[in-house]
Amino acid sequence: MKETDALDDYILQHIDEEGDYLKALYRATHVKLLRPRMASGHLQGRMLKMFVQMIRPKQVLEIGTYSGYSALCLAEGLEDGAMLHTFEINDEQEDFTRPWLENSPYSDKIKFYIGDALQIVPTMDITFDMAFMDGNKRFYVEYYEMILKQLRSGGYILADNTLWDGHVLEENPHHTDLQTIGIKKFNDLVAADGRVEKVILPMRDGLTIIRKK
Repeated sequence: MKETDALDDYILQHIDEEGDYLKALYRATHVKLLRPRMASGHLQGRMLKMFVQMIRPKQVLEIGTYSGYSALCLAEGLEDGAMLHTFEINDEQEDFTRPWLENSPYSDKIKFYIGDALQIVPTMDITFDMAFMDGNKRFYVEYYEMILKQLRSGGYILADNTLWDGHVLEENPHHTDLQTIGIKKFNDLVAADGRVEKVILPMRDGLTIIRKK
């Protein structure tokens, strides 16, 4: 076993359990869906729940539901009366994901939308306290600017995959690698943005924590 794998196992043995429902969802994601690596998983899921408990948001936005794992972890941390609005643009994902959300203990705290968040969110009369970005990396800059307009001062954005498996170190990504180009543009924008405070956690594939001033 590699040292990094052993360390990962050690971490998982020394944090909270994810629970049987999430374990079942994670297994089903790997059996039935393409690109199961997109699911948040045990470590990030426990961290998302804890961030919600720390921030205590009333309105949370998630861009990129996928199988629903991260949505359930976010909702698990919500207080009574709070709501998660989670968006998935791939309508083929709905048949798998919706039953997992609706049959969960947190179904009353989740609103699941199929469609383009860039088109729908600006029409919603909601001020968000927290957002989790895990959608199409090509549009991270657009997601970011949209969210900032509807995020309260002192609110937080958590942006996933911001180290992009190390590809952010490539000085000149191939012009067809739009995902890497999108992440690099986003990282550069946030780094220079005086409207926010920011830090990157080198966990999994990189998680940027952004606080709106």
